[in-house]
Amino acid sequence: MANLSTFLSTLLLLLFSLPLPSLQDLSADKSALLTLRSAVGGRTFLWNTEQTTPCNWTGVACDATTNRVTALRLPGFALSGNIPEGIFGNLTNLRTLSLRLNSLTGTLPLDLSSCSDLRRLYLQGNRFSGEIPPLLFSLTNLVRVDLGENEFSGEISLGFKNLTRLKSLYLENNKLSGSLLDLDLGLDQFNVSNNSFLNGSIPKSLQKFDSDSFLGTSLCGKPLDVCSDEGTVPSQPISVGNIPGKREKKKLSGGVIAGIVIGCVVGFLLIVLVLMVLFRKKGSERTRDVDFATFKPRDIEVPEEKTAVEANEHSTVEVNSSGTKRLVFFGNATKVFELEDLLRASAEVLGKGTFGTAYKAVLDAATLVAVKRLKDVTMGDREFKEKIEVVGAMDHENLVPLRAYYYSGDEKLLVFDFMPMGSLSALLHERCYVIGNKGAGRTPLNWEVRARIALGAARGLDYLHSQDPLSSHGNVKSSNILLTNSHDARVSDFGLAQLVGSSTTTPNRVTGYRAPEVTDPSRVSQKVDVYSFGVVLLELLTGKAPTNSVMNEEGMDLARWVHSVEREEWRSEVFDSELMSLEPVGSVEGEMVEMLQLGIECTEQHPDKRPVMVEVVRRIQELRQLGSDRVG
Repeated sequence: MANLSTFLSTLLLLLFSLPLPSLQDLSADKSALLTLRSAVGGRTFLWNTEQTTPCNWTGVACDATTNRVTALRLPGFALSGNIPEGIFGNLTNLRTLSLRLNSLTGTLPLDLSSCSDLRRLYLQGNRFSGEIPPLLFSLTNLVRVDLGENEFSGEISLGFKNLTRLKSLYLENNKLSGSLLDLDLGLDQFNVSNNSFLNGSIPKSLQKFDSDSFLGTSLCGKPLDVCSDEGTVPSQPISVGNIPGKREKKKLSGGVIAGIVIGCVVGFLLIVLVLMVLFRKKGSERTRDVDFATFKPRDIEVPEEKTAVEANEHSTVEVNSSGTKRLVFFGNATKVFELEDLLRASAEVLGKGTFGTAYKAVLDAATLVAVKRLKDVTMGDREFKEKIEVVGAMDHENLVPLRAYYYSGDEKLLVFDFMPMGSLSALLHERCYVIGNKGAGRTPLNWEVRARIALGAARGLDYLHSQDPLSSHGNVKSSNILLTNSHDARVSDFGLAQLVGSSTTTPNRVTGYRAPEVTDPSRVSQKVDVYSFGVVLLELLTGKAPTNSVMNEEGMDLARWVHSVEREEWRSEVFDSELMSLEPVGSVEGEMVEMLQLGIECTEQHPDKRPVMVEVVRRIQELRQLGSDRVG
């Protein structure tokens, strides 16, 4: 009996000395996540590794019952490189894996097959290559798979038939080839567009999908063009060797080959030399950009009349009919001052934008104005005057009013009211990231403020569109939505796209707001403005800056990303975490969902599917009324 008691005591002591299984498993999950960060982590991929649990890390979700990581969502986190083996073999409880819109390369790691509970796999917008790995076909619980916009090649395997629960399959914009097999999975969503090497007829089980799902391929049959009677595939490029009667080309001689090689080497060296010159020039431009921050409006080279002292200096004199320089004010200007007063004012650079550099000028204790120095204006005096007077006549409470302008052969200046709170872009994105959290030094924007900004900006754009059926802003973005002290929105830079050369309206930094149909940014429709405004709505709701925006030189294709997220994941993946933490989510989540839906409709690929601005204003007003009723 004594021996049995001793044995039991020893056994209990050993059992209690062992770590709890759930904690041990969570420790393995944490180790795997840190390995992933070390291998592919981007500059915004920051976690507080001092926390004992990874469940509070950005993009990580855990199951409270099993105490295991069940979701990893890192979309648009600038991840790059190959995912090594040995990571997913530890994350065996994953149900959702979202690594979309990064720069991941190579093939999928084989140990992903260990994630047998995986339901949702979002890998679109990377650079994965090779054939679609067979390991996917062992993940029989998959419901949604998105491998679009990668570099996968080879045929679409019948292995997909193993995924009997699959409802969504996106394979567009890859390099897949061969024919489409009849998967007969009862899919709700399917897309293989822009795989130019896919050919043959579309299986009957897939003919229920729109033609957009098959465009950019060599497929035929419903919903595309009818296949030929013989059932042959659409014509493919014929190689020269297969053309009857075509003589085989003569082989190149050794001397010719040597000449080609030497020519290629010389050409390569010339390209390298040109690139070195361009990079050196770009570096000097960056240096000038830094130096330009100290440039003052008083340094603007406004042509003046020659004095006796200056008679021997070379300059160009441009004066008005009375022989003096002057600003031209519009009727709604509250105070008239002289150009000399403006040039003598203390000032600071606010920023360099699409159409020129903006300054804050302090004329006196009570008078602050914003001055925009336009660049690349090539039109003459009369044409400029006609167009700028149209801009000056715009009068609405949600527009930044143009007060005056100055025109000469060398300088074109615009004077606006100064907006003390700066731009929406700065307010949303000038935030410090410390361990993935937004730092102090700025006032967080709650839902009430964001919704009011959205409504004000929409009203401003609606007013612009109402002035003429063909009128548009042409450069809608969050940095052109300025704010008063009470966070009322004022749209700026309207009408300026028509004043400057087309080359200045195509900078990379505004591509995130540009509608897909735009080919000439100096000539855009009102539906293009609607698209850009839709991106602003998405920006307000996600807190993320779109690709190449002023505050985010890398960024993401915000519209494409939001469109790719399933509705049931909006709360966890899309909405700004700062916004979610400011107030009880249940009280405003319905309004946020409706606003996000509106942003998605505004950013539809096809212009005809987008609403007009008057409809956008009406819907936001209805949402605001719901908010008022809720508060009341």
